[in-house]
Amino acid sequence: MLEEPRSGRMTAWGNALFAGEASPDEAVEWIVGDDTPHRVSGLPDGAAPDDRPVGLTLALGRLRTLGARALRIALPVPGHPLGLSGPPEFNSLALDAGEAVLVSGTAHGFVPEVRAAGPAGERSHPADTSLEVLWHCMPVRDAPPADVPSLGEAERELAEAMREATDTLTRLDVAGSGPVAQAALDAYRGRVEAGRRLLAPGYPPRAVRVLELAQRVHALVSIAHGETDGGREHGAAVSGSEIAVRAAALRPVERTARRAQVAAYNAYAEVSERGRA
Repeated sequence: MLEEPRSGRMTAWGNALFAGEASPDEAVEWIVGDDTPHRVSGLPDGAAPDDRPVGLTLALGRLRTLGARALRIALPVPGHPLGLSGPPEFNSLALDAGEAVLVSGTAHGFVPEVRAAGPAGERSHPADTSLEVLWHCMPVRDAPPADVPSLGEAERELAEAMREATDTLTRLDVAGSGPVAQAALDAYRGRVEAGRRLLAPGYPPRAVRVLELAQRVHALVSIAHGETDGGREHGAAVSGSEIAVRAAALRPVERTARRAQVAAYNAYAEVSERGRA
């Protein structure tokens, strides 16, 4: 529940590559991390899309050739197309995935899909579970993304959201709701103390601060919902009605945390676009 979205790593380290703050190999290493291999399909090759999947290094290089200036993240959920700009076909795919990357300068976007690696005929056995992340490239509208706040707005909203999340946890008797929830929060703190890297070179310190706080709020919301790395634990909310009350109380807090994450990841693009104005 506490890991970065794939689109976040793609956005941050793709921007570091475009800014000359990271080499292609370094950017790809950070994007993939300990994930399954990544490939890209549908990226334009000349005048037409190329449906043959290519490696991430080649895809990022081709984006630069096509005039890409910056990457932006979208984290949409039903009823809230956060960071999207259309068209409906792209929005629908992004909504199903819960995330996407939009490219400034080329009017294209990417949506990740985790799938079995290679056609079925290339697998040694039908039960072969080797996976890859395939990024589907599609045209997007060159329009302002939906409902993305500035970093300043996101930081102010987050401060209030953190207070609301803490108050809600206490009011619903969720704080200390069990050993699984406590272990999840301890694991989150342990990763922070271990110095995990947020964002990438070239991002302003304020963006790092906002993303850190947004992830902390998201962690509290996830624990309040009973979502932990070890499964679901609803703590004191044992009935369906109590769980529904908890979800309704935390929904605005979760929305604020997602908006702040998008603002942080998109900070490089915002600075880049202001510099071109």
